[in-house]
Amino acid sequence: MTELVYGKDGDGIATLRLNRPEVGNALSRAMRPRLREIWADVRDDPAVRVLVVTGTGDRHFCTGADVREVAATGTTTAGARAGDLKRDIVWSPLLNDVWKPVVCAVNGLVAGGGLHFVADADIVLAAPHAQFMDTHVSVGQVGAVENIGLARRLPLGTVLRMTLMGRHFRLDADRAHTLGLVDEVVPAGELAEAARGVALAIAANSPSAVMASKRAIWHAAELPHLAALEHGWALARRQWTHPDFAEGAAAFAERRSPRWTVTP
Repeated sequence: MTELVYGKDGDGIATLRLNRPEVGNALSRAMRPRLREIWADVRDDPAVRVLVVTGTGDRHFCTGADVREVAATGTTTAGARAGDLKRDIVWSPLLNDVWKPVVCAVNGLVAGGGLHFVADADIVLAAPHAQFMDTHVSVGQVGAVENIGLARRLPLGTVLRMTLMGRHFRLDADRAHTLGLVDEVVPAGELAEAARGVALAIAANSPSAVMASKRAIWHAAELPHLAALEHGWALARRQWTHPDFAEGAAAFAERRSPRWTVTP
């Protein structure tokens, strides 16, 4: 069975499906090289404008690292004790320099390392039965990188509750929506269609402007306010020399669909 199913639909949308339903779509070390290839393809293929990430089945989105593999090997799926963040954390689109938008369609339970995909997505849709939990401390591990990512989307108290209570606490989809982790709760049978609808709307916009806008917003969380504004303004000014800047205005004035310049 292919553990990661990746495909493109020709409308600018690529889909990545975690495909180990027999073990809750858990992450394995064998998935690492293929996922790096997928991130690179999303980043470099001009035909891809948006990525949708989801899981197989209707029970689990991703239950994190395959703990049976950890028990057998003594290492996690994150890395081989290298201590190099970007090399170790293959599961995060942001840590793999993917600046094209990522839409996460949460079709079931998310736990542990599976939270990377949610915390670092740009838009998160979830089925009503989806739940979010962090099990690191319950299996003797530290809740760290994905938990820090969650702290950008959730109140600190909720992140600490998830992290410190481990398997004893689950955040349901409605509460996650109220707190801002989930952008929309969608009936399970409509989740895939809704995610595609969001992706199509994004793909209709200027690819260069979309990527620069994403950079401006995500980097703002890492910079002091004035520095973030300066960085955003620099990205905005750079876009003035891009062909899409003139094309967008011309298309609006001429009442026609824009013909964007498609670049990686």
